[in-house]
Amino acid sequence: MTRTTKALLLLAAFVAAGYFIATRFNINPAHTIGEPLDELNGVAVYYNGAINNTSGRRTTEDGYNLGLKFQCVEFVKRYYYERFNHKMPNAMGHAKEFFSPAVADGELNKDRMLLQYRNGAGSRPLADDLIVFAPWALNRFGHVAIVSQVGDDFIEVIQQNPGPFGSTRERFPLERHEGQWRVGHDRVQGWLRREPPTSPSVST
Repeated sequence: MTRTTKALLLLAAFVAAGYFIATRFNINPAHTIGEPLDELNGVAVYYNGAINNTSGRRTTEDGYNLGLKFQCVEFVKRYYYERFNHKMPNAMGHAKEFFSPAVADGELNKDRMLLQYRNGAGSRPLADDLIVFAPWALNRFGHVAIVSQVGDDFIEVIQQNPGPFGSTRERFPLERHEGQWRVGHDRVQGWLRREPPTSPSVST
């Protein structure tokens, strides 16, 4: 084995060990796991430490599964449950599974019982939408967040589990081209939204 090969193997082992530690242990002494960091409409965001950390499963009193504490999925499902009393028919799944490529733009995602909109299509994101990010090299499960604010040329999201030094709030550019709205982030697949409440019919 050459010196170069040994050096590369040693470097690979060092990187792998660093990734394992950074994604499974709390390396930020400023916060403790489970500490409230932020809130939106009365629904708290908790600190999770390393992105792969979990602290048991959270369920509601009636047994509805909200997810693993304090992962991103747990926050968005808890947000929709506490704010809208919304339960998803499919109560399981990683973040990447919240967006279904088989569902057409503006149609109902039956697993989540929410309307699904594709990034770069016609619909503009709205506050309270559930936004879905595709997986990437350092996070194979994807990511989900809640749209907390929509400006003329940006959106802001609130998120749980962005990493030990990540922010609970993040902004992305919002662009419109030929009537199509796009969030300027390569991994944003789209957003989910509650169906508008139907007005009761009035008999005459």
